Amino acid sequence: MSKDQEIESLKSEVTFLRGELVKLTALNASLQARLDRYENPKNSHNSSIPPSHDYSRKRKAKSLREVSGKKPGGQSGHEGKTLEMVDNADEIICHLPAYCSCCGKDLQDVPANFTERRQEVILPAIKGVYVEHRIFERTCSCGSKTISSFPAGITPGISYGAGVESLACYLNIRQFVPVGRLKEIFADIFHLPISEGALQNSIHRVAQRSIPAYELIRGRAQTSEVSGADETGMKVNGQKGWFWTVQGKLFTFIMASLNRGRQTLDKHFPEGFCRSVLVHDCWRCYLGVPAVAHQICLAHILRELNHIYECYHLKWAVDIKELFIEAITFKKTLTEADYSRALPQKTELEDRLDQLLETSLDKEKHPLAVAMKKRLIKYRQHIFTFLYYHRVPPDNNGSERAIRNVKVKLKVSGQFKSMPGAEAFAILRSVMDTAIKNNINPLHALTQVNQLAVQG
Repeated sequence: MSKDQEIESLKSEVTFLRGELVKLTALNASLQARLDRYENPKNSHNSSIPPSHDYSRKRKAKSLREVSGKKPGGQSGHEGKTLEMVDNADEIICHLPAYCSCCGKDLQDVPANFTERRQEVILPAIKGVYVEHRIFERTCSCGSKTISSFPAGITPGISYGAGVESLACYLNIRQFVPVGRLKEIFADIFHLPISEGALQNSIHRVAQRSIPAYELIRGRAQTSEVSGADETGMKVNGQKGWFWTVQGKLFTFIMASLNRGRQTLDKHFPEGFCRSVLVHDCWRCYLGVPAVAHQICLAHILRELNHIYECYHLKWAVDIKELFIEAITFKKTLTEADYSRALPQKTELEDRLDQLLETSLDKEKHPLAVAMKKRLIKYRQHIFTFLYYHRVPPDNNGSERAIRNVKVKLKVSGQFKSMPGAEAFAILRSVMDTAIKNNINPLHALTQVNQLAVQG
């Protein structure tokens, strides 16, 4: 081989190796990105996935809360609460000394001076009160006989009153007591031998009687100035189903459905939310619902940004996160009149966001960041809605709190046996949660609704 041929051969080899180096560099970047995802897995602490989907339960829980510098426990100025004695006790027991503790002399005829009082709270034995209703007939002078009638809701034989049924619903729906244990509670505490079937029937009856109140809550949800929406999965006799919630400051409306698409919202809210700003996550069916405006949940996005930073240590993720936190802090300084004004701070925040969304990111090295940027660009008009409406929050935490009770129910019971059972839960839970938001005792509210329905 001549010298020129050897040089050409070496040049060809160098060209080939350079091509291989480019391929291997790209492969290395791709594998490094995958490795970063496994070393910093997405979980419920740095994203919006549920805890059941966590890759590892050993990771220390992370929160969006920043360190405040305050000591743990009750803070200075916090008003504590303690059990206080009442002025007029239901029963007074006087303990008088009968004999002298020194010489043993009888003291029964010696006047006593009051020195101290103490109180205890006791529960009397709880026993059902059996009320018998009797009807009579009377004969008029004209010879006609008139028979009185039983009150509404009094069925032939013996039945449980509205108060008993409401209590069964309260313990089952609000306190998540399963029907089997509910039967034991009524037998052991209230001395009422109610079967599981009778308890189930009572719950369904009260749910049917609560439908008018449920419809009133639906109307409030549709016309409220701000409404938040969320959904979560459930099981109905082994079949996948969903619970939905539409909630606000003074109401909670829950729906049971076998569908996670827009059909559920169209069924319950056919006119959409034409008077409301709808707050939600990025689930696409919400964005198709008519509303005054939409606000996507920034808490979800902040958790996703935490995960992106853990994977890539990317400054872009930090800058976006700091911008959102600054916007949330800025909202707290606004007065009601400021929302309709073109404040320079709003313009600055909008411009900074646009600049960050124009930043170039490497799809091979930072695929999660690129996906996040595309999502923010897609929902750009729904990011800072909360800066232009007084009562619109920057997050959907209220809806997540409203839907959390469903998960507690499923953890206790596992699943619903039938769709009517899931719908009854949705109706009764809506009534009780709405009552709580309005500072009304949920058991009292349920009893009132039940009694009014029974009385016609």
